[in-house]
Parts: sequence; structure tokens; C-alpha cells
Amino acid sequence: MEPITTEEKIIRAADKIFTQKGYAATRTREIAEEAGTNLALLNYYFGSKEKLFRNVVREKLKMLLSAMGPIASDASIPIEEKIRKISENYTQLLLENEELPLFILNEWSVNKRLFADLIRETRQHAEPVIEKQLRESGMQITLEDLIVNTLGMILFPFIAKPLILSSGLVQEDQFTAFVAGRKEKIPAWIISLTKQTVASV
Repeated sequence: MEPITTEEKIIRAADKIFTQKGYAATRTREIAEEAGTNLALLNYYFGSKEKLFRNVVREKLKMLLSAMGPIASDASIPIEEKIRKISENYTQLLLENEELPLFILNEWSVNKRLFADLIRETRQHAEPVIEKQLRESGMQITLEDLIVNTLGMILFPFIAKPLILSSGLVQEDQFTAFVAGRKEKIPAWIISLTKQTVASV
């Protein structure tokens, strides 16, 4: 295994501190201390807290987009299979990185342009493919509703986890099984709803 470079140590440390404290409350000195290096080296590699934050956010968004982008933009994967694969991949990713949804949501409000720029490319590739498949399948659901409904069902339990656990709705030791079980139910719910709509038209 190759040794971790100073740059990689800084990125990992920044990821940890930004996730814990958010952008505004994080000081570059804290990141340097966490990385076991000094402020001069941090500035040498990244120049500023904003540039370092962009790097961390870019990596986190890549994780999220990689669970959806390649599948969504692949015209050879039928729309129903897309929904299944995205549900499975996103759920697994979030089980392994539970801090991702809240981190993204917390920082979105102060870094809208950064997020928009990073997401634009995935949208440009995926949206035309999905829209065409929706038309051809006869599903009576818009692209926007399909994306919001699918991702909302996947993301909400992770975002609302403290409420879900404190209310006793799900016990903490059952949470992983609860969301893992939903990853197979969500596609069935989405597909069933669209088919019901088609039948009633």
C-alpha cells in the first residue's frame, strides 16, 4: 500500500472537520493540526479554506453522483431497472456514509453556485435519456417528480434519523435493516404509482 501523501492527509482532515463543524465554523489551523502538518503546507497545497472546501465537497458530490449518474445516463438500462439500481446504490452509499445528506444540505444554502456547477454535467447527460424513456414507457410521471420522489424516499430516513429514533418508530439497532429493506420497496412503490396513474388515464 502506498503511503498517504500530505495532500491526502489534509483532504481527509478537512473532510472530517468540515463534516463535524460546517464551513463557517471551521478554521484552517484546526485542519492542519488534524492532518499533523502546518498551516504553511495547507496553504501551499490549497491556497485557501474555500479552495479546500471545494475539493472536499467535490469529492462528496462525486460519491453521490456516481451512484446515479452513470445509471441514469445509460440508455441501455430500462427505466424500471434504473429506479431499482439507483435505489440500491444510493441506499448502500448512505449506509456507509450517513453524514453525507446533512452535510450536503447544510452547505447547500451557502454554496449554491458550487453545487449547481458540479451537478450540471450529470443533469445534461442523464435528463434527455430519462425523459425519452419515460415517454416510451408510457409512465405518467414527469422527470422532476420521478427524481424527487425516488431520492426523497431514499434520503429522508437518513436526514430524519434523529427524529425517527427518538420517536421510537425504529430502534437504533434496527435502523440499518429498516433502510436496507426500503431499497427494494422504493422502486416497487414508484413503479406501482406510475402504473396506477397510467391505468386511470
